[in-house]
Amino acid sequence: MTEQTPVTDGPVKRAARAAARRLASVGGPRLETDVEAALYNRNAQPEPDQYLDPVTLGSLIVSTATLAWTVFKDLRSKTLKPKADIVARRVRIELPPAEDISPAVQDRVIEIIVEEIINDSDE
Repeated sequence: MTEQTPVTDGPVKRAARAAARRLASVGGPRLETDVEAALYNRNAQPEPDQYLDPVTLGSLIVSTATLAWTVFKDLRSKTLKPKADIVARRVRIELPPAEDISPAVQDRVIEIIVEEIINDSDE
C-alpha cells in the first residue's frame, strides 16, 4: 500500500481553499468546511463498514487541486511557464468524471483550480 504525502500549506491546499471560496455560490455555505474536511481526511483510511460518498464537491476540489499541481509540475519541467489551457486539458483528460456533480461544475472547478495553481506559482 502506498502512503500519500500529507497536504501541507503548499499550492494544493491554497488552490483548494481558493476554489472553495470562489465556488461557494455553487456548493453552498458549507463548501469551505467540506474542503477543509477533505484536506484533513485525505490520508485517513475509512472503516471497512463505513459508508463513503464517492464524490462530493469538497473532495472533487481537493482531488483536482492535487492532480492540477502534479500536471503543472510535470509541464514546468519541460517549459518554464505552462499555459493554463494546456494544464486544464491534461487535468480534464486525467480526472475521472464526477458521478454526482454535473460536467459543467466539474469543468468550472478545473478552470478555477488551474488558475489558482498558476497564480500561486507566479508569487
